[in-house]
Amino acid sequence: MSELGVQRTYAPTSICFGCGPANEHGLQIDSFRTADGLTMEFVPADHHQAFPGMVNGGIIGTLLDCHGNWAAAIALMDAQGLDEPPCTVTATYDVQLRRPTPHGATLTVNATPTEVLDDRVRVALTLEAEGKVCATGSGLFVAVKEGHPAYHRWS
Repeated sequence: MSELGVQRTYAPTSICFGCGPANEHGLQIDSFRTADGLTMEFVPADHHQAFPGMVNGGIIGTLLDCHGNWAAAIALMDAQGLDEPPCTVTATYDVQLRRPTPHGATLTVNATPTEVLDDRVRVALTLEAEGKVCATGSGLFVAVKEGHPAYHRWS
């Protein structure tokens, strides 16, 4: 993909562990628009393993959380006709680990907004490796207002 991911487009100085382009020790995910949400690919490093050959569940959770949060922010931006996404935070998210996620495979994560309200979005999440669903989840992500610690964290 030649275009920049939404993180690098709208939050190039973010230090978030999962999605911050400016965090050299983080996962630095890149999420891209699709017809119904966002998609991303991630190749786990050796230090992302839980045990030999399998990705750590916390890494899987972080991928789903950050990718889902960005899907919500983009959905709110589009629904409200904004030039940039509002700052959103995770209110709740859940992860179902369906099968071991293999290290060495490219992971594909899809996030689809299922409900877009004025200040919050519900998102369905799927993580696949080698053509198999390894994890699913969902989340509720909320836009924050001035005074919240995360407000304008992306600028």
